[in-house]
Amino acid sequence: MGDLGGNAGHLRLSKPFLSPKESNIMERVHSTEILMSAATPLDTLDTRSPDHLTRPLLGMTQAELTEWVQQQGQPAYRGKQLYQWIYQQGARSLTDISVFPKQWRSTVAEVAIGRSTVHYRSEAADGTVKYLLRLADGHIIETVGMPTYKYTDLPGNSAVRRGASERLTVCVSSQVGCPMACDFCATGKGGLLRNLEAHEIIDQVLTVQEDLGQRVSHIVFMGMGEPLLNMDNLLTAIRSLNQDVGIGQRNMTVSTVGIPGRIRRFAEHQLQVTLAVSLHASNQATREKLIPSARAYPLQTLLDECREYVSVTGRRVSFEYILLAGLNDGQLQAIELAQHLRGFQSHVNLIPYNPISEADYQRPSEQRIQAFVKALQDKHIAVSVRYSRGLDTDAACGQLRASRASAIA
Repeated sequence: MGDLGGNAGHLRLSKPFLSPKESNIMERVHSTEILMSAATPLDTLDTRSPDHLTRPLLGMTQAELTEWVQQQGQPAYRGKQLYQWIYQQGARSLTDISVFPKQWRSTVAEVAIGRSTVHYRSEAADGTVKYLLRLADGHIIETVGMPTYKYTDLPGNSAVRRGASERLTVCVSSQVGCPMACDFCATGKGGLLRNLEAHEIIDQVLTVQEDLGQRVSHIVFMGMGEPLLNMDNLLTAIRSLNQDVGIGQRNMTVSTVGIPGRIRRFAEHQLQVTLAVSLHASNQATREKLIPSARAYPLQTLLDECREYVSVTGRRVSFEYILLAGLNDGQLQAIELAQHLRGFQSHVNLIPYNPISEADYQRPSEQRIQAFVKALQDKHIAVSVRYSRGLDTDAACGQLRASRASAIA
């Protein structure tokens, strides 16, 4: 997922069968779904089992932490203390928790809270900070902190940033890599390594919050990976980020390229989060060129499932549309997109492409971007343009990780 880019000259028309590359992509997606269906949801784990005792503490509720400390022979009130130190004070190790008896701290010193380490940090001129986080098994993921500031206009068309940021948004990853292999995406070029555990998702938010010294107000699941292929851990992380970290569900957005049946399943949980669906094309043929998995999920079927989502949840769907120069940014495509969304409770986010070295796409001119906006507005489609943050720090999703591959290795 993330920011994307385009040039139609290097694209071929789809054949009526899957190529070896496309078959491999679909096998990877199918394998991920098998792993997902076989996984045990965290809320069904036996809290007295050995597995529970070795599970990282981050992501547990206060009740679960209270039960855990009691299993260690400690009084119940230590559970509340542990909960506060993990979620409010950002403890990275049980040895950091000074209110605990020193002897007990040494006994449980090896129990993991579940925090990552910052492998690399890069800050852009606009205040955006990109992080490469090293997980316990050595894998590297990307996370982005995006503060929003007020600016004062100065003579000469310049502006100066003033005061603290009004809000802080974190773009989090849900997988190490991604199996979807979207042609414009740096993350997709590297394939999928594994799903992130719930504590590894939550940790990203805490890391940004601590580093920037400001409470996170908004979360977008638009980093590395396809969130709906990691459904159980996604749901656990949303619950914890809402109830334990204190971020409102209405301030969270989950982005998906579309997995058959997953939007319907997600709707059943009746969350108040915003669903963002990555369309990136106004017709099936173009979408298949950009997103190989779209061959197994026709555009009209995807849109029908999105309409079901609106009906079940009462919440509108946000559609992400990467503008790729000369490929999907013309007036005909804008009109075609508007026809699909007529009468739909939705909003379109247009994203001018962020070029990456691995794909030969280009960003449209500002004139073509605004013409596309006007064409949608003329058809009464709610639309806005989302310009990339941190353009001087490998802004596209997966780009920083790819650019520092040698350092990671």
